[in-house]
Parts: sequence; C-alpha cells; structure tokens
Amino acid sequence: MFSCRERHTRPGPSGFADVSFADELSTVMPAPDTVCVKPGANLTEQDVRLAYATDDHQPIWVRENYSSNKAAATLIAELEEMQWDGAPAHIYDMADIKLLREKLDTTKKNSVKDAIRFDTMLTRRYLAAAKFLLFGELLPRRADSLWYHANDSEWSAPQLLATSEGGYPALDEYYRSEWPTYRLLRKAYKHYYELSTDSNYLNAVFNMQPGQNDSVMHTSMHYIIEKELPWLQIVPNDTISDEKQRIMAYQNYLSLRVTGKADSATIAGLGTTPEVYMKRLRANMERIRWMRRKVADTFIIVNVPLMELFFRRNGEEIMHKRVVVGRPARQTPSLQANMANVVINPPWGVPPTILKNDVLPGIQKSGDKYLAKKGLKVYDNKGKAVNVATINAKNYRRYNYKQAPGHDNSLGYVKFNMPNKWDIYLHDTPHREDFAKRDRALSSGCVRVHKPMELAELILSGFENKKQYTQGKLDSLSMTHKTRWETLKNKIPVCITYLTAFEDSTSTHIRFARDIYQRDAKLIAMMK
Repeated sequence: MFSCRERHTRPGPSGFADVSFADELSTVMPAPDTVCVKPGANLTEQDVRLAYATDDHQPIWVRENYSSNKAAATLIAELEEMQWDGAPAHIYDMADIKLLREKLDTTKKNSVKDAIRFDTMLTRRYLAAAKFLLFGELLPRRADSLWYHANDSEWSAPQLLATSEGGYPALDEYYRSEWPTYRLLRKAYKHYYELSTDSNYLNAVFNMQPGQNDSVMHTSMHYIIEKELPWLQIVPNDTISDEKQRIMAYQNYLSLRVTGKADSATIAGLGTTPEVYMKRLRANMERIRWMRRKVADTFIIVNVPLMELFFRRNGEEIMHKRVVVGRPARQTPSLQANMANVVINPPWGVPPTILKNDVLPGIQKSGDKYLAKKGLKVYDNKGKAVNVATINAKNYRRYNYKQAPGHDNSLGYVKFNMPNKWDIYLHDTPHREDFAKRDRALSSGCVRVHKPMELAELILSGFENKKQYTQGKLDSLSMTHKTRWETLKNKIPVCITYLTAFEDSTSTHIRFARDIYQRDAKLIAMMK
C-alpha cells in the first residue's frame, strides 16, 4: 500500500498532481466498497467514488490555482446540449455550476472545498449524462414488454474519465447513439422547442381549433406547414396545385391519409402543440438508446409502425420495401438477430401461437376440411401421419403440423431465417395484395416482405460472391417446389424496431408514423 502522500505524485486528468485536493477528497469521498456497478442502473455514489479512486483522488476539472480548466468549459457546453436528447433537467441545467465556476475563475485564492465541490458536481453530471445516453432513462421492459433488443454498451465511464489525459471522453463521441435516426430526432426536438417559443406559430396553432373562422384557419394552415416543414420545396405542377402539394407533404409527414384535402385528421395535426411532438420525439430517442449504440456497415432495419424495410450499406440505402407486420392482437416484437440463411420454397411448420389460436379451433370445427383448405398435414414425432379425428385440446401439442412448399404456402416462395428464440423472421406471402394497403398490420407476428425475390437476389448475388442468382434463376427454382437452403457466409444484422418517428425518404428529416400498437402513451407517461 502507498501512503496518502506517496499516492499523489503523478499528474491526474487535469494535468497536475494536487496533494491537498486528493487528501481532502479522499476523506469526504473514500474509495468505493466495490467496483461492480450494474450496467444501466441509476447513477450511484459508487460511480463517482470509483472515478476519483481510479486516479488517486486527483482533480479532473480544475487547474493548479483551482480555477476551471478547458475540459470543464467544453463539458459544460456538452451538458447544455443534452437538453436536445430529452434528458432530465438535472443533467443539463448548468446554473449552479456556472455560478461556482465564475467564483473559482475570478477569485485570486480559491479554497480546496470550493474546488472539490465544483469538480465533483461536474463529475456527477458527466457520469449521469453518459449513463443516460448509453442506457436511457428507463429499463426497456418496464415500458415495452415486447422489447428484446440487447444493449451491448459496457459501463466503464468512471474509469475512462479518470484515466484520460489532456481532456475527457466526449459525450458525443463515446456515448451518444450512432444511429443516423437519432441525430435527426435530436434536430427535430430542438426545432419543435424553438417553435414552442414562437408566439406567431403558437397563435396559428390556436387558430386551427374547431370553431375558428375558415379564412383565418386557411392562412394559419399555410403558416404552420411552412414553419414545421421549412425544407419543403414545391415543384410547379399542371395537375396538382401548390396548396394541394403542401397539404399532401404535411399528411405524408404525419403518416395521415394523403388526400391533398384539409380533412379533420389534417386539421387536428395542424392544431397540435409543439410539446406533444416533443414528447413523441423524446420517447423515440429513448427507444434508440435502448438499442445497440454502434451501427453495422451492412444491415436491414424494419420499422414496425411505418411498416417498411430499409436495407443499408455504408450509410447508403440500397433497398426500400413495404412490409406487413403483426396485427395488434399478435404484435411483432422489437429485436435484433443475424440473417443466417435464405430458404427457397420453404416448408411451414405451424408455430405454437397459431396452432393454439387458429389451427386447433379450425380442426375442432371442420376437421379434415380445415386441414385441406390450409394445405396442412399432421405428423407424430416419428413422422407418421395422424388421423385428425384423434386430435383434441389435450393432445394437439404432441403433433407437428406442416405445410408443403408451393404457391399457397404461408411463407410464400422464400424465407429469410434469422435465428432467435421468438421465431421471428422475414418471408414471402401468398397474400400479396396486402402490400397495396395502407394498414398492413395483418400478420401473426413475422414480417412479410413485398417482392421478396428482389431481396433474395440482392443478398445471394450482392453479398455472397460465389453465388450467381438472377431473378430468372430464382423464379425457376421456386417453380420446382423443392426446398433449397442457402447459408450466408456473411451474416446480415436485421433490426426490427418500434419507432413512431423515423427518417423520411430523403434520410435528411424525420417523419412521424402511426402508433399502431398504442405504445407511445405508456412510455411518455413513464419518462420524467
């Protein structure tokens, strides 16, 4: 063991060694009892104590004369920017810290007690901000029982802070999500905050309430669209008026029915206060904080509320498709898994939920007729066919229910396997007419992909260099009705998530999505 004075001979993160500071701080803030801090837990005094104990209780944010250092100024600016992450005010409100900083920077002889107070206040805010950005404000499963994303972040902020030299691990670089959507949500949150202080805009929003003069509402409508969508550019069109284009763009922005008419839903959107949109944006930033922080070079993301799939590589979108997701009674969960193989002409084995809720009632009602209609055959564990008359509510789980490959197979002609314990995957469907519908929450939980052979061709030819799959070859294979498995050498991460605010088609702004599973209200209510 080193003596107290022997411990403090090397420079700390602030660039100098201070025995008085260290002796005083080690008295009021001894080393932590344990260094085991549970990831995602609330900030505890253990985190702060660990940060200082790691570097022998040396100062982090003050200089030799106990005035604030350059890192302190940079951190204060970063913490103030945390308000655009929707962080609780106790993280970004710098009023008390700025007052103490001014005292330290203007007083010729500062006390070690003031220096310790300033230093530890900034350290607490820094660690609270880092934890908020890495793990979010809430435990995900408390707010969403179908959220299964694994947050891969490790909690090492106390040690990183203490061992950094000539600065500190910046919040933006080390902790803030790298998902492009997150940056756009922050930008939109700030935009709506600024609108919330604009009296002219707020008056226009008030004018959209029922009972207002039509002329006033018409003028206010144009003003609100211009303010909320300042990037909107109208292209002269002989068949669609400028006004109709503006309304259509606004309806698309809010995921309303695009009619070009100022209908009741559009009027309601125009009359919504900025605070309502800010709460939704804040909730969606929280969801992204629950996900992996870093983005893979190549990945597929399915946004369930938008009912759309995006295939991206090196920051570029290489494919965009409509999808069908789980209906409200059988919601698609949020998860991430790696696509491991592509199956041409997949057979279908009935999963437990569908077996219980659909197949068993169908057998009880119609017996063989139901099985024939669905193209299902029943086998025991030895592969022998089972007489449907022997199946009942007590023994139905003993058997396997399978559907042979073919045009009417529930998985269609292709399945994209991404092994996970919830048995969720992407696939084709015989109900291809559903993709033209606005409401596409129609499946039993898995994700049906529009024109999936195009996705199969891209994956098998574009990412598996030894494979030469053309659309013609895939079509020919599908007509054989023979199952063919293609294992992927390069596994593709598939992220299925629930974001009611997401990127628009240009990837430069956000658009809102319908809350098809009604999850926003609970999350918003739980956030501080």
